[in-house]
Amino acid sequence: MIGRIAGVILHRAMDHVLIDVRGVGYIVHVSSRTAANLPPVGEACALYTELLVREDLLQLFGFPTLIEKEWHRLLTSVQGIGAKASLAILGTLGPEGVSRALALGDWNAIKAAPGVGPKLAQRVVMELKDKAPTVMAMGGTLTVDTAPSDALIETAPKPVKRPAPAATRQVNFTAEALSALTNLGYSPSDAATAVARASENPEATDTAKLIRTALRLLAPKD
Repeated sequence: MIGRIAGVILHRAMDHVLIDVRGVGYIVHVSSRTAANLPPVGEACALYTELLVREDLLQLFGFPTLIEKEWHRLLTSVQGIGAKASLAILGTLGPEGVSRALALGDWNAIKAAPGVGPKLAQRVVMELKDKAPTVMAMGGTLTVDTAPSDALIETAPKPVKRPAPAATRQVNFTAEALSALTNLGYSPSDAATAVARASENPEATDTAKLIRTALRLLAPKD
């Protein structure tokens, strides 16, 4: 099983990237969101990968974080969701958007992905809603380093250090807030729903504010 690819980008497209690993080029299929965030051609990158094996086909699918890879694995476990549909959902919503949509039971958000109809979107929500809190709690600390392993690429150019993407920081906030609420005694399902709703508030810009907003949503209504 190929679980990670680290190397130099030779070619980029909207749905795949060609990565050179010590002279061997690997075509890795990615979501449009991942493709847009990859470094330019000639720079180093690394992606977690999932290998699809069929009788007449071998395909690699790449993800910038383990959370996104986990969502891909869960999405493709739903009948009717293949790798292409999974990447369409992740490309449209991102892993944090998928978590939010499932926690809120928002199948319309899932339906916004190209090729995903209403019945399929409802099935995704029904089958995966209870799994959203577990994946949300994984946090954003599992992001792949942008620098390739020296053991794999000895001549790779030194990558430019970039700040963590806003989406990654949001996943961190979400995981920390979810953990705090469950430690306070709220059920994972209630905590996930409150955090998902709270994350839509533009003022919830860090963990503390996200927790306070979620607690207001969880407070008993008079």
